[in-house]
Amino acid sequence: MMKKLFDNVSEICSKVVTESYSTSFTLATRMLSPTIRQDIYNIYGFVRFADEIVDSFHDFNKEELLDNFEKELKYSLNNKISLNPILNSFQKTVTKYKIDIKLINAFLKSMRWDLDKKTYLNQSEFDEYIYGSADVVGLMCLKVFVEGDEKKYKELSYPAMALGSAFQKVNFLRDLKADHESLNRSYFPNLNIENFDEKSKKQILSEIENDFSKALKGIFGLPSSARFGVYTAYKYYLKLLKKLKNTPPIKIKTTRIRVPNYQKMNVLARSYVRYRLNIL
Repeated sequence: MMKKLFDNVSEICSKVVTESYSTSFTLATRMLSPTIRQDIYNIYGFVRFADEIVDSFHDFNKEELLDNFEKELKYSLNNKISLNPILNSFQKTVTKYKIDIKLINAFLKSMRWDLDKKTYLNQSEFDEYIYGSADVVGLMCLKVFVEGDEKKYKELSYPAMALGSAFQKVNFLRDLKADHESLNRSYFPNLNIENFDEKSKKQILSEIENDFSKALKGIFGLPSSARFGVYTAYKYYLKLLKKLKNTPPIKIKTTRIRVPNYQKMNVLARSYVRYRLNIL
């Protein structure tokens, strides 16, 4: 009984983390069925805290923090409890949906790269980082979306990874300035931010559009409990991509491009109409 209360408190914490860090992800997650919504909050909370360690805690020993976080994660997965509420709710979801530990390890490997790796010199390195930082998160969420249907999981794995890749690359393009100035990082291979121009922007946009194209087919194949929420996130990122496409490279290098809240609500409304008309 008391463990159940603690689990409930832990899940409230994961929901608060999601709502505090990302309005767009929160909006999309609210469009999921209540039967799976909390588990997506639980995944996001874990991913966000790991990301915060490597991206934000500059006044602390990041490697030590990540070591302790990973150690506590392993304990929680083995013992089905953690006094860190974010890890406690995450292990609950991992256990419930039998999320493969290989996905979690790949994610943590990419986070470790962020501790000291500043540039990605070739496509192979970049692809491995994207797989660990984004694709596997899409696969973790897919495990929840298909609710144990292994056939459906295998069928939709490739589109789920493509969607994760697209989201991450859009984030990289939007955060070009912050990653360079605050973290001294450059993710896109062979891209010198000082020489970032229309040609290099178009090349990156083409790659992202290709990922989105692969992902869309998978969204239509999702169970109805997940389809509307994932489609909402997809449409939001498409809106952000369009803004980036219409923004001169010099502005991308100096400003973080955003989608205003009123436009996010417009995306939601349009997605909802398509959903209700069974166009999704």
